[in-house]
Amino acid sequence: MLLVAQSLTGWTERNNDNRTHREPTIGYLEYLTTGHFSETTFENWESEFLQMAAYVALTAFLVQKGSAESKDPSGEEDDDVAQHRDDPDAPWPVRRGGLSLKLYENSLFIVFAAPFLLSMLGHALGGTAEFNAELAAHGGGPAISVVEFVRTSTFWYQSFQNWQSEFLAVGSIVVLTIFLRQRGSPESKPVHAPHAQTGSQ
Repeated sequence: MLLVAQSLTGWTERNNDNRTHREPTIGYLEYLTTGHFSETTFENWESEFLQMAAYVALTAFLVQKGSAESKDPSGEEDDDVAQHRDDPDAPWPVRRGGLSLKLYENSLFIVFAAPFLLSMLGHALGGTAEFNAELAAHGGGPAISVVEFVRTSTFWYQSFQNWQSEFLAVGSIVVLTIFLRQRGSPESKPVHAPHAQTGSQ
């Protein structure tokens, strides 16, 4: 629903810009094939998947004392998976072992990291198309390749402005859950919990 709203407002914005520059307006379906739409869409997805991939990976290794978002440093690690190979209720990669188990053990990170990389590619392709469309519309020179666009400050500015906001959000919840509470939220420690308690339980 929000993607549709984004596409409709983006289409309106594009046509407003076209009118300002005395260029022909475009139809909605045509707009969906433009770099303007794909660049902004993948640019946002890229930062969201990066945020989650980094969160999953970093919380596997790092501990923040007192944070509800951190694992308890005094808690036990996952059991030795090998002892569950004969458990009929265990997921099949656990029962099978080997590469299947290794992939399954890291599947949450993989499922966030892969779309991050694909979104970066989509951002680069859409950004190149939009950059070249702007060049053509304003007589700014020959078109550039995807590799050339990725080397521009435009590409990295678009990425970093989104990445920094995602890490700010994650950092904020990690630190704020040390001191603040929200009754009923699984993201909060119990209201009565001391500040030094680490983890949500």
